[in-house]
Amino acid sequence: QVQLVESGGGLVQAGDSLRLSCAASGRTFSIYAMGWFRQAPGKEREFVAAISWSGSSTYYADSVKGRFTISRDNAKNTVYLQMSSLKPEDTAVYYCAALPGRYYYPSAAVRAWGQGTQVTVSS
Repeated sequence: QVQLVESGGGLVQAGDSLRLSCAASGRTFSIYAMGWFRQAPGKEREFVAAISWSGSSTYYADSVKGRFTISRDNAKNTVYLQMSSLKPEDTAVYYCAALPGRYYYPSAAVRAWGQGTQVTVSS
């Protein structure tokens, strides 16, 4: 069972940037897609971004497209989420997710979740 540990969250001002990291355990990290989701208070968890096993394909929610960038380093078993031009509506707990295939499929169930990291954007 893969274990995921997020880091990098914090309190920032609108317009600032922040980079989240997710370190994964296990030897199979490099053959699976990875993703980031977020959950704001009182709202359902929503998809933010995903990246294919090799990093050649990336996927983004419309709300973050052009502002967030997902990347991965398979040698370090780590996936990143670079967030720029942050807005107060980006405030949420951000979760790293291990996905079940080599690419992202919206209907596929997540294999494992991290514990989450809080991102708060003040106006």
